[in-house]
Amino acid sequence: MRVTNASTPLRALMIVFALLLTTAACTTKEQTSGLDPDRQAMAFQAAQKLRAAGQRVWCVPYARNVSGIDIRGNARTWWAQAQDKFSRGNKPQVGAVMAFSGTSKLPLGHVAVVSGVIDSRNIVVDHANWHRNKISQNMAVIDVSDKNDWSAVRVESYEGNFGRVYPVDGFIYPDYEG
Repeated sequence: MRVTNASTPLRALMIVFALLLTTAACTTKEQTSGLDPDRQAMAFQAAQKLRAAGQRVWCVPYARNVSGIDIRGNARTWWAQAQDKFSRGNKPQVGAVMAFSGTSKLPLGHVAVVSGVIDSRNIVVDHANWHRNKISQNMAVIDVSDKNDWSAVRVESYEGNFGRVYPVDGFIYPDYEG
């Protein structure tokens, strides 16, 4: 897991450059996150601009920028908004947005972009504001649902430390259906 807080424009530029170099140096799908490096760079730049202006980096614009899924509003509304516009399901795929349900601990919900699928119960995600005002990459997520349907997950908050169980509505896929 890598938590990024680019507090200066130079540092942000270095992070974007390092990300692009890392992605360009990889030659196989297994070695890369599978996410579009141009979209990732755009998302990092947008986050840097927000922080430079003293504004908060939220999960929704970050997920929209990285995934290309153009949904607006609080994260808890994404699942319903995606109906008739995007394919939805309960199988993780690289580039899909995992839509967390709104709860008392996450009243606005949360969205994260799947950056890698390890196996049927383990994925990694990139998302913003899991740690206040920061972008987190390659955070492990474990499916802990009884039916292996990704309706309940634990997210790696810090390396090797998985927090509470969070309900998930499902995955929104970036292909347009409507």
